[in-house]
Amino acid sequence: MSSRCIAVIGSLFLGVALVMFHPVTIRGGQEKKVPPPCDPAQVSGGQSNESIPEGEPLPDMPSSGTTSSADSSARRGDPSAGLGPNYIIGPEDVLDIEVFDVPELHKTVRVSNDGVIALALIGRVKAVGLTTEQLRQQLEAKYGESYLQKPQVAVFVTEFHAQPVSVIGAVEKPGIYQLTGRRTLIEMLSMSGGLAKRSSAPAGRYLYVTRRGGFPNLQPTEGLDLIAPEKLQVNIQKLLYSHEDALNIEVEPRDIISVSKADVVYVVGAVRKAGGFVLEDREKITVTQALAMAEGFSGTPAKSSARIVRRASDGARTEIPVNMKRVLDGKAEDIDMLANDILYIPDSTGKVVAKRSLEAAVSTVSGLIIWRRP
Repeated sequence: MSSRCIAVIGSLFLGVALVMFHPVTIRGGQEKKVPPPCDPAQVSGGQSNESIPEGEPLPDMPSSGTTSSADSSARRGDPSAGLGPNYIIGPEDVLDIEVFDVPELHKTVRVSNDGVIALALIGRVKAVGLTTEQLRQQLEAKYGESYLQKPQVAVFVTEFHAQPVSVIGAVEKPGIYQLTGRRTLIEMLSMSGGLAKRSSAPAGRYLYVTRRGGFPNLQPTEGLDLIAPEKLQVNIQKLLYSHEDALNIEVEPRDIISVSKADVVYVVGAVRKAGGFVLEDREKITVTQALAMAEGFSGTPAKSSARIVRRASDGARTEIPVNMKRVLDGKAEDIDMLANDILYIPDSTGKVVAKRSLEAAVSTVSGLIIWRRP
């Protein structure tokens, strides 16, 4: 054999050796050596080298039909996509847990009353008191201890049951709302549809916050009064229209927010528009203001024989004489009417008839029309 042939054959062997042992870079930035060809003797002996199945995505490289956990939550409109990072998982919350590229470990679980969830391979895991991020890190650590290499876990809260706040009273949509992050009084009123409209039962002057455990860190502020160890009274007008941030306190789980309904006074008898009149943001009105709401006298009123009927908290009834003629002439005091007072203006008929009319008016006052300002 000539020296030229020997040189050619040597070059071929050298090229084959370089191809067999040179590192080849694959997708994802990982390096992997191309394995040498199979030995025919090994094949005939029933042994074979393992290789990546056709169509299987390489490690850490999602296939074209696979999406990341963030894309997955956005695609299916998961409720926790807009969840605040400080949300604390609690009992009865429903969690959706995914392990990337391991669909067998995907599970939707409800947090038990003792605060744990049960998952395949790793068993019972405490979830209560953790944020979704803290639970995700804990699950990745547990799966990575013995079962998976660099697992990627996603945790979504699909139902919230652990941090309820009750909003009741004069709001558009009373009910129980779940806290998904930090919320203030005004934000909770907004979530419940705002204060009730005048066409229904308008809100009064105050709302009340009842909190188990009280308000140890409360800062005294005008319009904010602690009327009991666990009950706070807030002036609604000051809360909504003042610039005092201390009134807009932060709401805590299991708070009860009660918005009071507006008080009512009644005007009956010889007036144009008898009925009940909503005080709205006022605590009281005078008899002349009440008469104006009723659009003045009608018929032949006995102005000097008017009276206010007032019931005490124990149910006792008192009558306060009011000489409307002297009041309108500026010769007598314009008496204040309180919530649920009845201003009765009799017709100028006999005293017996007037007495009977008063009894009838008081007994039927609950059926009167409630008038509100337009």
